Amino acid sequence: MRCMIALGSNIGDRESYLASALEKISERVGDIIKRSSVIETRAYGFTEQDDFLNMVIEVETGLKPDRLLDTLLAIETGLGRVRAKHWGPRTIDLDIIYLENEIIDTERLKVPHPDLHNRDFVLVPLSEIAPDFKDPVRGVSVADMLKALR
Repeated sequence: MRCMIALGSNIGDRESYLASALEKISERVGDIIKRSSVIETRAYGFTEQDDFLNMVIEVETGLKPDRLLDTLLAIETGLGRVRAKHWGPRTIDLDIIYLENEIIDTERLKVPHPDLHNRDFVLVPLSEIAPDFKDPVRGVSVADMLKALR
């Protein structure tokens, strides 16, 4: 199954955290098929914090959705992520954006990511690697969501 994962970091050596996360994802989740360039963005939500480095990757994985989530959470924890404040600073943030065309709406996992269409820090790198991918909930392409946001 192909999935899109957004990565972000705004604490410490941000480049190193992204690189370590990519390495761990390759080892524990699956093959990275595509990767966007890295962009620097202002913080979202709680804005009184350092800027983020963000990127999106496409991964081929054999993991089921809940196992994928558990694995990404474990990678975050292993890289020093502390969940002290909602939208607070973090060494690494790994969000499942899409799992092919699946729609999942549980308390634990929501795919596509529910606030995706409001987040340029996800849409910009996502549009670089999958501009024509059609969001299964909204019925529009990634490129069109980005245009609507701007």
